[in-house]
Amino acid sequence: MTRSEFRWNRLATAALAVLAAAAVAFVSTEVFPYHSLNHDEGVYLQQAAMLLEGRLFLQSPVEGAVRPWFFIESERGMYPKYAPVPGAMFAVGKLLGGYRVALVAIAAGNVLGVVGLVREAFDYRTGLLAGAFVLASPLFLIDSSVFLPYAPTTLLNLAFGYAYLRADRTGDRRVAAGAGAAIGLAFFSRPYTAVLFATPFIVHACWTLWQNPREALPRQAATATLGSAGVVLTLGYNAVVTGAPFRFPYQVFAPADGLGFGQREILGHEIVYTPELAVRANRVVLDLFFTEWIAGGLAGAGLAAVGVALAVRAGLTARQAVVGGIALSVAAGNVYFWGNYNILGDLEVAGDGLVSALGPYYHFDLLVPTAAFAARGALGVVRAIKDALADRADGRSARVAVAALVLVSTASLGGITAGNMDAPLSENLEVTRTYEDAYEPFEGGSPENAVVLLPDPYGDWLNHPFQYIRNDPGYDGDTVYAIDDEPFAVHDAFPDRRFYRYVYRGAWAPYAGSPSAAYLQAVRDVDGEQVRLGTTVGIPDGATGVTVRLGVDGRSAYYVVPDPGEELSLAVLVDERARLRGDARPLQNKTLAVDGRETVRTTVFVDYGGGSGFAYRFDLPVDAADDRVRALTPRIERCRNARACGGAAAYVPGTGPNGTSVETNLTAGERNP
Repeated sequence: MTRSEFRWNRLATAALAVLAAAAVAFVSTEVFPYHSLNHDEGVYLQQAAMLLEGRLFLQSPVEGAVRPWFFIESERGMYPKYAPVPGAMFAVGKLLGGYRVALVAIAAGNVLGVVGLVREAFDYRTGLLAGAFVLASPLFLIDSSVFLPYAPTTLLNLAFGYAYLRADRTGDRRVAAGAGAAIGLAFFSRPYTAVLFATPFIVHACWTLWQNPREALPRQAATATLGSAGVVLTLGYNAVVTGAPFRFPYQVFAPADGLGFGQREILGHEIVYTPELAVRANRVVLDLFFTEWIAGGLAGAGLAAVGVALAVRAGLTARQAVVGGIALSVAAGNVYFWGNYNILGDLEVAGDGLVSALGPYYHFDLLVPTAAFAARGALGVVRAIKDALADRADGRSARVAVAALVLVSTASLGGITAGNMDAPLSENLEVTRTYEDAYEPFEGGSPENAVVLLPDPYGDWLNHPFQYIRNDPGYDGDTVYAIDDEPFAVHDAFPDRRFYRYVYRGAWAPYAGSPSAAYLQAVRDVDGEQVRLGTTVGIPDGATGVTVRLGVDGRSAYYVVPDPGEELSLAVLVDERARLRGDARPLQNKTLAVDGRETVRTTVFVDYGGGSGFAYRFDLPVDAADDRVRALTPRIERCRNARACGGAAAYVPGTGPNGTSVETNLTAGERNP
């Protein structure tokens, strides 16, 4: 290679890396500004924030109220089920200006790694074309733009692969040691992923030791030593957080989760993962990978197949066989992992599950051999066409024809890729539009010196689903987020902060355009011999009657409003008993006993006749003890009917039909007779 060719290749490689960085910066900020449907992003970002403060554990200020998604509770504190390597990489990005800086750098690094690895196995042109192929693949662009561990782990795997092949070519022990360090960190990040990627290299290492042990042993020993150090580091981390070196955090979280066939289970989701089901699921995953998630789709896969054939025909080298072996080890090894079943959702529904939005991300490493052989195939096809035309036309005409064919083919592949990219981009953008509505109350920043009480639609977890809003590791940031299940305990833990309640209207289903609106409700904490909740609700035209139910712990008192006007004013009085005052006539059970921490629920049903109507509901948290009552601002809902209330019908001011409105006033004072 001449000096000018070498310089051109370096510039072209740098240009690919810059293009990858720019593309991921754009997709990350424009498509995923509030993160994706995969709530694991919040886990890694929470872990990154912990590492920046030198923490491996979170110390909960309120038991059960601030546990993040996929965190494990232990005597030493809460820790995530995932290894800290991806979080550490994201933390470096934060130090350099922001978490998304890490995504940009990792994407650029992966393209450089592909170019370098494929160049070592083939040549410069093949390496450059392989880097372009990866860059143009929807799987690369989508999954490099989110805070998940697959692109970061691939970066470490590629660093290992490139350094290993370079050391194999040059005999440089320092580079060989670097290969070991990279695969050791990859093992710490995602052990099984690293093992699958490294398996062909291990086979090659054994072959070199058998062929020429005196020359191969020093560098292979350097690689093995540093790689083993990564394994030791992994086991040491396990010992610190779980108490046992060979007990991984994910096993503590869900013992039946992980590798293998048979009964698999995590958080109530369980199946019998048989070899037959595994092969069926992975066949679907691979079909999606090769048809929708690589550059050119089936055409790109066809080029890869041609590349394999051409490489074999030309005499496949051992180094090229290693790259091809990655495809075999990744594809076969993933059959043993039930996660590939889980990302598919319903196997009978095409494109169901997370795979429709984020692709077959467990097969991210499969991009490397696919790109390598697709590049080899593309160059081989161009060379064959050029040779064929050379016999039928003069040199200039042949060059023009080849250039035209390359342009047409590139345009065709680009069109296929753009079509494949459109579906996941559209789906994720639709989710983002819903997130814009859901997180609108936080658009100007979270309130300062505040606690925000959050609903828990998916169970007692923070950041599941609300991964866009997270706590500082020390729970000492401007805003603390807590689950709204034990509000009095949260108030007692943060007595000097202002309180809010985050509510939204509709079920949490961003993929279906819900919720439609959200609101930050100020929450007051009052205390006295008696508390009074005054409410005024709007009664739309056409209402024929209003009934009211007052409920405490399964017991009820009923009232009727015989002649409602445009507004209805009521007051709930609570001391050792709860009762209703205002323009409502009791039907039975005028008062209800209140003892300790209860929810006093008032449901106002507006009847249009014939069973149609809607309901207002007020859930008032109270704590009645020692002749005093404490209460918090109620949760308020406006529901299609009383049965539709229950968390997904929050009242958001300004969003209801004409004539609907709510005003409340919570006060405390001396007991009234």
